[in-house]
Formats: sequence, C-alpha cells, structure tokens
Amino acid sequence: MKPLALVLAALLAASVQPAAAQVPSPSQGASAPSRASSLPDFTALVKKQGPAVVNVITTRAAAQGPQGAISPEDPLYEFFRRFMPELPEGGPPGQGPPGGPDGPGQGVGSGFIISQDGYILTNAHVVAGSSEVTVRMADAKREFKAKVVGADERTDVALLKVEQSGLPVAKLGKSSTLEPGQWVAAIGSPFGFANTITAGIVSATERALPAETYLPFIQTDVAVNPGNSGGPLLNLEGEVVGINSMIYSRTGGYMGVSFAIPIEAALDVSKQLRETGKVTRGRLGIGIQPVTKELAQSFKLDSADGVVVVQVEPGSPAEKAGLQVGDVILSYNGKKIEEGNMLPRLVGETKPGQQAKLDIWRKGERRTVAATVGELQAPAERTAAAKPPAQGTPSKLGLSVRELQPEERKKLGVEHGVVVVDAPQGAAARTPIRRGDVIVAVNQTAFKSVEEFNELIAAQQKGDTVALLVRRGEGALYVPMEVG
Repeated sequence: MKPLALVLAALLAASVQPAAAQVPSPSQGASAPSRASSLPDFTALVKKQGPAVVNVITTRAAAQGPQGAISPEDPLYEFFRRFMPELPEGGPPGQGPPGGPDGPGQGVGSGFIISQDGYILTNAHVVAGSSEVTVRMADAKREFKAKVVGADERTDVALLKVEQSGLPVAKLGKSSTLEPGQWVAAIGSPFGFANTITAGIVSATERALPAETYLPFIQTDVAVNPGNSGGPLLNLEGEVVGINSMIYSRTGGYMGVSFAIPIEAALDVSKQLRETGKVTRGRLGIGIQPVTKELAQSFKLDSADGVVVVQVEPGSPAEKAGLQVGDVILSYNGKKIEEGNMLPRLVGETKPGQQAKLDIWRKGERRTVAATVGELQAPAERTAAAKPPAQGTPSKLGLSVRELQPEERKKLGVEHGVVVVDAPQGAAARTPIRRGDVIVAVNQTAFKSVEEFNELIAAQQKGDTVALLVRRGEGALYVPMEVG
C-alpha cells in the first residue's frame, strides 16, 4: 500500500506544480488554458437542484425472486435492460434481492419533486410491485411515506405524492431545445449513494428503441447505474430535460450509453395520472413496418419514407376507415412519416374520438383516408395456426406452398393465403422466411389461390424486387426478395 501511495502522491505533485509555473510555448499560445476555462462548472447546478432530488426506497412484501428471467443468451438481454433497483451492490446482473425468493425485498431508485405540495416524478419500474414507498430527502434527515398516484408502463413514468408542503421544486425545461453535443448532468442515487452527480453530453435526440413505441428517447453518455432510475437529466441552466430510465448494457452496469424520457412526455403522462389515474392513448388497430429501399422499389415509390400496413384488425378504426394491408402511410394529419416509430407516437398522442387524415400510397396512387381514432386497449390473445403438413407446389422464388384450409384461415384471421411447407430454396433461402410461414400478399396485391400467387410471381421480371407479406403467428412483415 505505501509504495502505491507514494506513486500517487508523486503523480499528484507532478500534475499540480506545473500548473503554477509552466509557461506555454509560443507554438502553444494560450489555447490550452482557454480550453480548460471553457469546461462547464456544475457546482451551482448541484447546489440549486440537488435539494429537489430524492431517494425513492421501495419495499416488497415478498421478493419477486431472481431477476434473471431473461437468459444472457437471449437477444433481448443484449438490448435495453431496465435498471434493476433491487440489484444488490456488487451482485451479478440479474440477481434478486437478498433474503431468498420468499423474503422481503428492498429497492432503491431516484426521483425529483415537481410541486411544493409533494408531487414527485420517478420511473414506473422503480415502484412496480412495491407494497410501500418511502421518499428520503437529499439532506438524508427527512423521510416521508409516499402514495403511488399512478404509473404508466408504456412510458415508464410514475407519479408519487407525499403529504408535505413547502418542498424544494426542480426547475423544468424543454427537451426539444437539446442538440447532440450539449452538456447535460444526472443527479440520482446509484447503488444508494444519494445526491450523486455525473455529467456528459447529449449523444442523440429522438432516438427510437426496440419495443419502445411511444417515446423518442434522449441518448447520452452520462454515467448512470442501478439506482439512478427516475432521477433528473439536467441542462447547464439547471433545468430538468428528461428522466433517466434505461441503459444499454451487457453487464448490468454503465457501458457509456444511457437513455432518458423527454420531460414533456413525462409531464403529459403525470398530468393524466393526476387527473384520472390512467393514461389514454389513441389507436388505429394496424400493424406496420418501415418502408425500406427494397420495399419502395416494389411499391413504385420515389423514396423510402412512410410505413407499410401489414395487419388490419377486424372491427378496428383502421378497417372502418378503409385502410388495407399493403397501404403505405406517408403522412398523419399533415406530418410526414420519416421513420417507423413516428406514426405510433402521433396516433398515441391523438385523443380517442378525434378525426385523423392519413395520406396513403395504394397501388401506384396517392389517396387520403379519414379515420376516427379509437382508444388503445390491452391486446387480445389469439391462437396461432398449427403448422400444416409438408406438401405443396414449388414456385418461381424457390418456395413450396399450399393453400390454407378454412380452419387455418379462421385461426389466423385472414381471408386467403398460402403456407410455406418446405425449407426455402434459392433466393428465398437467404430471407427470414421459414417453413410454416403464411404468405397473404404479393407487393400490395392479395390473392385467393396458389394459382393466383404463382401468377403474380411469374409476372415479375428477373432482377425485379418483389415484397411478400408474411404472417408468423401474430406477427406480420413484408419480406423483399430479388427475382432470380
């Protein structure tokens, strides 16, 4: 230990002494000191906003068991893990709280006060499954029991209430003014260390994430860890611009990529939770996928903008409006659809019962469709069709198919289609299509028999790109293929 201490002391002395005595060379000029002086100072920010940041402590009557339900081998494990507030310090990723699966568990997260009468914002996953929530102030001298006013899992926002007055309030800003490269800071309780500040820059704005349909996230390189969940992301003016919510990690800890919920979205959710106890979102009742360059070629589009409809739910607002599978939605209420997750956000922000105008592309023509937006509900469970027997007719694309039987069409909820009954060959072998998949359309054209399907394929020229609408269970996807 002593030799190490001497080395550290020597390094420290070496770094401090030249600061007072070193004279910059003519080639250096004053650039180094000016660069140093331009770095931000977060001291005032911490003093001003720190008191409004709280430690959220949750208690579960019975722990939920090990959190390793997702195997490290699962592809989802490699994506965006929610912070695990019950992760014990020093424990491996996915390990549950100490005490065994039947013992009590305690979790730690963060939050910030948005009103003097005790309303607090945090993450929904911080308070999920908790039997008791305690809020500890930044001075560590005051604790209050908190009531969960409401939580919205889709946006990961929760609103808490403590029966107090005259509390310090965080200053709220606008995430819409953020730009990549700007300095931001996070205050929270990583691993239970209250009022910890870390800083970095905005890496990207309006980042779309897998399985996160309703939010454009703020991506940063601010160091955040388990326990930072629900804490504020602040700009240099000390204004809250987001709520720290997720990290990209292969270890369970910080790896340089973190994500925050835009404050505008969080405030809209909190307002609805406060007024009604729930969040209402619009719904059209369609399944979509982004338009790629290959799909644009198949549909004779000039650009790869918009989303293509791959499913229309029976009785949904979309069906009543006349939307069809294969339609390409180009704009929604005048807003151009530039990326896949944009449409669900716009529809979700629309109040149920309101009219919406959609510009669509259908078989080479641009049209306008008016739809009355419905209310988003929990998806109903359906039973997927069983795999058919392996017999069928080979097609030009290297697919062996047969027609769906009436009971299979009923289970899938489709009028017609062909099912792939053998391993794809040729060009089809290089696509995601597998045995048991059901094809329901070629480009934007449906068909009623194997003969019609083969005719549509035969009409394509060598080198053309054809898009097959494929159903697999409840999922649907256009798969582009080059005709060989």
